Amino acid sequence: MKTILVTCAIIKFDTKILAVQRSGTMKLPLKWEFAGGKIEAGESEVDCIKREIFEELNIQIDIKERLTPVTHQYPDFKIKLIPFVSEYLSGELKLREHSNFLLANVEELLNLDWAEADLFVLKYFLSNYEL
Repeated sequence: MKTILVTCAIIKFDTKILAVQRSGTMKLPLKWEFAGGKIEAGESEVDCIKREIFEELNIQIDIKERLTPVTHQYPDFKIKLIPFVSEYLSGELKLREHSNFLLANVEELLNLDWAEADLFVLKYFLSNYEL
């Protein structure tokens, strides 16, 4: 089974983190995740995450750090999730693909129903970084 390369951004808004909820028509419907998307042919990881965040959320971000990727096997696909710690720069947040969003503190983040690959990223981030 081919592994899908996907970037995601842990976007800090001061002391809160942005989480987005997948729509009911997407794979893993209504699960929470960090926004991002598939790397296109010839595209760098950083270019991909900046493009995806603008396309999905209408905002600009400043990339701070690349975290260790997570590979996860879902029942019908395999993903290599490449996370980036970032900060909100500018733009008005508008959901173009997701059904909901939350600017959350640590406790709120832990109470969401996360997509499994993103949950690994969240736990790593929370155990190694401070908000």
